[in-house]
Amino acid sequence: MDLNLSGNYAVISGGAKGIGSSIVKCFVNEGVNVAIIDIDSDAAEYLLDNLDCDGVNTVSIEADLTNKDACQFAIKQVLKWSNGKLDILVNNAGVNDSVDLTDGPKKFQLSLDRNLVHTYCLVHYALNALKESNGSILNISSKVAQTGQGGTSGYAASKGAINGLTREWAVDLAPYGIRVNAIAPAEVMTPLYKSWIESLPEPEETLNQIQDQIPLGHRMTTKEEIADLATFLVSPKSSHTTGQIFNPDGGYVHLDRSCTSSISRKNS
Repeated sequence: MDLNLSGNYAVISGGAKGIGSSIVKCFVNEGVNVAIIDIDSDAAEYLLDNLDCDGVNTVSIEADLTNKDACQFAIKQVLKWSNGKLDILVNNAGVNDSVDLTDGPKKFQLSLDRNLVHTYCLVHYALNALKESNGSILNISSKVAQTGQGGTSGYAASKGAINGLTREWAVDLAPYGIRVNAIAPAEVMTPLYKSWIESLPEPEETLNQIQDQIPLGHRMTTKEEIADLATFLVSPKSSHTTGQIFNPDGGYVHLDRSCTSSISRKNS
C-alpha cells in the first residue's frame, strides 16, 4: 500500500537503535526524508549508511536530550537541514531506568528528564513548522503506564504523562490539523530488553514465562510490527485518527489474565 508519505520530512528521537531504528527503516522505505536525533551518533550514522536511501535525504544529529538547550539546538539543526519543512515528529527516546521509590527526588527528576521533558521540548521547538505542514506527532509510550511494573517510578510516571500529553495535544492542535497519537509497546525484543533479560538469574525461563502470557501467538511483538503501525499512524491513510493510544501487543495488556492462562493451557 502506498501511504502517500514520499517527500515528507520526519524527525525521530532515539532513532539509532531498537524500535526507533525500525521506524527509521520503515519511513525511508516509504520515501520519507529522515532526521535522527540521538546521543549515539555512531549508531545513527551506521544505521543510515546501511540503508538504501536512494532518493531520500537523511541526517544524524547528536544530542543529549536531558539538556533542554540541546533539544532546541537539535530542532534548529533539523529545520536547517530540511529548509524549514517538518511533517512528522516521533518522540521515541527513553529508557526504562529502574528509578524507584528508594532512589530519591534527584534521581526521579533525572528519570523525568530522560523520558518525559524532552518530549515536551521537541514538540515546543518544532511546533511552528508542524503547524505550517498540518503535521503529525507520534509519541512512543509503554504498557508500564497502564499496568505498572514495579521498581520503575520515574519511567512509569513519564510514560503516564506522555499518554496524557497525547490527548492534551490532540485537543490543542486539532485546529491546526495536527494529529497526535501514541503507541504503547509491551514486550518487544530491543537491545535494552535483551540486556535486561540476560541480567536475570534464569533469563530463558523468564522469557518463556513472559511469552506464555501473551495471548496471540505466545511471542514477543517485533520492532517491525511497531514500526509498521507507526508509519500508518503518521500517514494520510490515518487522516481522522487523533488522541489515540494504541497497544500492538498481542492482547497482553487488555485481555483478562484468566483468559490468558486458559489460552496457555489449551496450547500446551
